[in-house]
Amino acid sequence: MPTFTAHTAIGQREDLIDVIYDISPTETPIMSTLARTKATAVFHEWQSDSLAAATSANAAVEGADAVSATLSPTTRLGNYTQIVQKTIQISNTLEAVNKAGRRSEKAYALSKAAAELKRDMETIITANQGRDAGSSTTARKLGAILSWIKTNTSKGTSGTDPTTIGVSTRSDGATRTFTEQLLKDEVAAAFESGGNPTMLVLGSGLKQKVSSFAGIAAQRYMAPGDQPTTIIGAADVYMSDFSTLSVVPDRFMRTRDALLIDPEYAALAYLRPFATTDLAKVGDSEKTQIVCEFTFEMRNEAAHAIVADLNPAL
Repeated sequence: MPTFTAHTAIGQREDLIDVIYDISPTETPIMSTLARTKATAVFHEWQSDSLAAATSANAAVEGADAVSATLSPTTRLGNYTQIVQKTIQISNTLEAVNKAGRRSEKAYALSKAAAELKRDMETIITANQGRDAGSSTTARKLGAILSWIKTNTSKGTSGTDPTTIGVSTRSDGATRTFTEQLLKDEVAAAFESGGNPTMLVLGSGLKQKVSSFAGIAAQRYMAPGDQPTTIIGAADVYMSDFSTLSVVPDRFMRTRDALLIDPEYAALAYLRPFATTDLAKVGDSEKTQIVCEFTFEMRNEAAHAIVADLNPAL
């Protein structure tokens, strides 16, 4: 008598676990670190200033009249807001049926869309993008970090800084090896300008290069009992001559740039924070839009620095 097997049996239930696995990265280190402030117009403005250069020649004759003051005005800066959005559309049937891994398809799709928007915003902030006022047919664009840094920069051959900060883009130069001396030079330049960068943000390849630098601090924790101390996260902190830098990898920035950021002098300004809107119903489905309108506020570009035109493979 032949054995009745699963090959011919009818009515077997599917073996689909009630979990959805998604390894897409969602860490946005610059967005997560910078302060949030409010914009009230599509062109968001602020002011920067600096003190007169220190001098050893400041000596007055006893009893002399006061010297006429020489005062300098502040610098007025600004950036356009950029609108980012995602739209989802879910049929009412799909929302009603029993699904694995999520109860509501709409809620699941909105959660994905919000994460995707954050990834887009991190990519925009670190792009080589100058501001653009846009028009009735062209989207407004914000001036990203690379369009602002001009004072403290290290470039490859034929590389150039933005001509007008916030407006122009950088011109990429020939790529080169990322050395510790290049990093130390720009940390020192930012310090001399008055900045105090606390973040070194770069791609994964360049972060591995930093791991070999002599200034890396070995972080340790004490193992229980008489076990030896274990070294962890060896490239997480760089001890420079002027400050301690958190070495942060960013999957969404250009792989050729290393950014030194002083979070006190940069922020994100939101004209319209994240908001969801149910759009007009035109059939047997639900359509929802997520919108955010924001800009990058570079409070003083001299507080930051960039080591540009790097090749992680060299």
